[in-house]
Amino acid sequence: MIGWAITFLVIALIAAVLGFGGIAGTAVGIAKIIFFVAIVLFVLSLIFGRSRRPSI
Repeated sequence: MIGWAITFLVIALIAAVLGFGGIAGTAVGIAKIIFFVAIVLFVLSLIFGRSRRPSI
């Protein structure tokens, strides 16, 4: 999922350099959303992943 966020960020940077402001803004918005969703899922997997391990 982080790979998708980086991909959209690269698309936004290329679009900004070429002067496509609308496309760049949209791509940055999508990259932000995907990045924060990935971070939330990562934190949730850390929290719930630890609670389900069998105790030794």
